[in-house]
Amino acid sequence: MLVAAAVCPCPPLLVPEVAVGAAPELDPVRTACSDALAVLAAARVDRLVVVGAAEQSGRGPHPEGARGSFRGFGVDLAVRLGRGGADTPAGRELPPSLAVAAWLLERTGWSGAPVEGLGVGEPLAAERCVEVGRRIGGAAERVALLVMGDGSACRTLKAPGYLDERAAPFDAAVARALGAADVEALKALDAELAHELKAAGRAPWQVLAGAAEGTAPAGALLYDDAPYGVGYFVATWS
Repeated sequence: MLVAAAVCPCPPLLVPEVAVGAAPELDPVRTACSDALAVLAAARVDRLVVVGAAEQSGRGPHPEGARGSFRGFGVDLAVRLGRGGADTPAGRELPPSLAVAAWLLERTGWSGAPVEGLGVGEPLAAERCVEVGRRIGGAAERVALLVMGDGSACRTLKAPGYLDERAAPFDAAVARALGAADVEALKALDAELAHELKAAGRAPWQVLAGAAEGTAPAGALLYDDAPYGVGYFVATWS
């Protein structure tokens, strides 16, 4: 069953080598992510599932040891998901969201449990997301989730999606749901509105909602801001 979860944003800018001169601006969110991963480590889980938004090529399962990189962002930096050895068979690369998660796990020295990844597509319907989460949460072992996804990308005029007045209320609702561990509120997120606001985290958050059904976690919101006009949240459920 699900015993703990951490929610983190997934911009490659979290990686200082990618952010370069802007790196210090995101130090607060990096610190919050480290604190969230510490909650997962303390839960002494049997398996960690990393769930993140993915384009078509990155959707589906990614085994422990799967590799990714930030070469697409101009940085020759490779990462690996979990503790997989050098003999891990070569396969498709991790999508950016899972590559950021792999970097966070390496940065914090994760060694608590085997890790596997799951890339979910932005178009995946809420009902399907919840069902995927139910399968994860229905496992016999103690499972934790690391959920990677961003909020709206329309909070300011300079945001990737320009300014949309619906973005701030949408992000506020997400922040409330994550901070309160409100499963029903996450399930109720409007997929069409999330798409229009370029909120890549909607599907991963609804996977979390499905996994947490039947539990009563305590939520804590560790970070809620919109640097660069994009909603970033860090939260823990335990």
